[in-house]
Amino acid sequence: MVIKHQYNIGKITLKKLSKKVLTIQLFPSGEQIIGEEAQKEFIKLFGKILRARNILSTFDDFDGQGILDDRTMQDYQSKYIDLYDKFRPKDKGDKEVINDDVVFEIELMKQVEINIDYILQLVKQYQNNFDKEVVISIDKAINSSINLRSKLQLIHAFIENITPDTDVDKEWKKFVDIQRRENLDAIIDEEKLKHDETYHFVSNAFRNGILKTTGTDIDVILPPVSRFGGGNRDEKKNRVIDRLQVYFEMFIELFWGDDTLDK
Repeated sequence: MVIKHQYNIGKITLKKLSKKVLTIQLFPSGEQIIGEEAQKEFIKLFGKILRARNILSTFDDFDGQGILDDRTMQDYQSKYIDLYDKFRPKDKGDKEVINDDVVFEIELMKQVEINIDYILQLVKQYQNNFDKEVVISIDKAINSSINLRSKLQLIHAFIENITPDTDVDKEWKKFVDIQRRENLDAIIDEEKLKHDETYHFVSNAFRNGILKTTGTDIDVILPPVSRFGGGNRDEKKNRVIDRLQVYFEMFIELFWGDDTLDK
């Protein structure tokens, strides 16, 4: 009886999903959604699709029956993240409420996240014949991912330097290690930050999984006030925080355990 009941739930969910997919096709995947009302409608509709796909994934008989093909799903996910970035709230949670009308199902998005291993598999596919269509697939996959979007430029820079003989997995780790140090050194030089203190600060952020920008920790890495040239200290501090946040988001999922910056 339990199995039959679960099967019926799956059938009902699949039927509902099919109807929602037909409706969301009113928003062509390759076109921009114009107007706040239409954007809110898309957000609500795609959230329902995410919830339905999540339910179906719990049933063996219905797992994988998401109706939308992978590329179209990625296009819609990319559009969904674009709107999330536009309306992003300050406080994060399983469901992020923009206002009374709009809720983003961010945790459900993370459950279907594309990871860097998948992207590296596509890079290897590109390496076989340097087909530009594979690069388009890579871009679509990255843009459909909350975590990988910030790494698009980094991944492109790596792709530009591979050859038919490149050991993709090995060279990717080397490339990331070089880039995260060079990028951090550039921020330190341009903002005249304290070198060792900044490396220690950022290494702690990687270990803890969060860049701490409140309290006095950030003040330790800033140069003496006299070196600001008469500028505003708060303005300087906020600029440094913004730059370090971009840096942190680019490299955080690419950080390998004990491989710290300051050792």
